[in-house]
Parts: sequence; C-alpha cells; structure tokens
Amino acid sequence: MFSVIVVPADCRGPDGQFRLEPGQSLRFGRTGPGLAIEHPGVSRSAGQITATATFWTLTNLSRHQTYVVENPEGAGEHIKIAPGRVDAPVPFEFSRLVIPAGDELLGFDVWAPRHDYLDDHEADAGEPTALSFPLDRSKRYFLVLAALCEPRLRGEPHAPLPTVEQVIDRLRPIWPAISRTSVQWNIDYLAVKLRLKPPPEVALSGARLNGKKESLVSLALRFDLVREDELDVIDKGPQ
Repeated sequence: MFSVIVVPADCRGPDGQFRLEPGQSLRFGRTGPGLAIEHPGVSRSAGQITATATFWTLTNLSRHQTYVVENPEGAGEHIKIAPGRVDAPVPFEFSRLVIPAGDELLGFDVWAPRHDYLDDHEADAGEPTALSFPLDRSKRYFLVLAALCEPRLRGEPHAPLPTVEQVIDRLRPIWPAISRTSVQWNIDYLAVKLRLKPPPEVALSGARLNGKKESLVSLALRFDLVREDELDVIDKGPQ
C-alpha cells in the first residue's frame, strides 16, 4: 500500500500523482525519469524522495541550492535541506517542497497520510503526567490567545499579529464587555501561565517581557496549544 503521494504543481487529478510504497523512490529534476520540472533554473537531477511507512526523506542532489520543505498547515514551520544532504527526514503530513529556480520559486506537494498515533489504552498506567501547558479552553484567556493566533492559523504564516483593538473587535460578539484593559490583563496572565515571565510576586522590579504577543503566539503555534480546528471558539464562545 502506498504511503506517500507526490502532487505536481500542474496536477489536475489522481492520474497525475505519483504514489509511492514504503521503500520506493522518486527522482525529480529538469529531465526525467520521474517528476519533470521543466525550468532552466532546475538541475537536471535535482533530488529524490523516498517513502517510508509513516514519513518520507529528501535527498538534495543540487550542488548549490538549498531546498525548503514547508508545512502548509503550520504557522511558518519549515525545514531546510542543504545541497548534498542525503535522506533528510520530513515529519509533516502535508508538505510543500520549494525549489529556487532563477528568479522564481517552484514547488510541488508531498502528502504522507499514514501518520500513526498511540491509542488511549496504550498510554502508561498510574498517576497522570502533569501538563506542560495547562490551558482551560473554556476561559476567556483562551479566547484572547485564539484571536491572536487566528491570522497565522488561517494560512498566513507571516501575517502581522492583531492589535489589541482588533482582538476587541473580533471577540466583542461573544464577549460584549470586553475592553482594552481586559485583553491586556489576559495577555499578561497568559505570559505568566505559559512561563514566559515570572509571576508578579517574584518578578524583578522594572523587568518586563518585550514582544509579549509575539512570544505567546510563537509558543502556542510551536506546541499546538491552539489548533485551526479550535478557532470556532472565537465565533461560538467557550462551550
């Protein structure tokens, strides 16, 4: 059974896809065999994708160009594959391989749908493990965090973060009493709760966290503290 699907940029349906079983490889470059990318800025033999059971590896056959593998579902997540790197593992379920070609950026998609997860009953028995980032999704601070993360989770990984006023406008339908003070208080509370700054009783006098919103969003997106499928809380309110 195939474990990796390669989707060329001009693909119009399943017939144009390459489906690889574990252990199979696909070469790509300006000339065949394999996936042909007809551009003078692409090496004749540019790289190779190899499928495993639950992920894929990339070999960069270029002598000079670094390739970038992006996670379209992430918030700017990517890995760089240096020239000559062999069998670099790619962990993303959905990926876009970006290749510099002259003054253009070319690319194609790679899907690895066979991601496996432990069943709940396979978890260790005994005392539960303390959560690293304990967030209560029914609280207003989670609304504020979700509103801050929303632009980047909606497919704009480099979008500027919302201002406090924009957060207020976004949340007012489900939080009529929201104010600048309440938003700022929740941002400060999140910074302490997620250990980005010490609590007030132990903080050094005059010490403050610069780029607080950016730090919060970066941490939240890096560790999936807010996911795209949770953004409906902004429209429906905590359940």
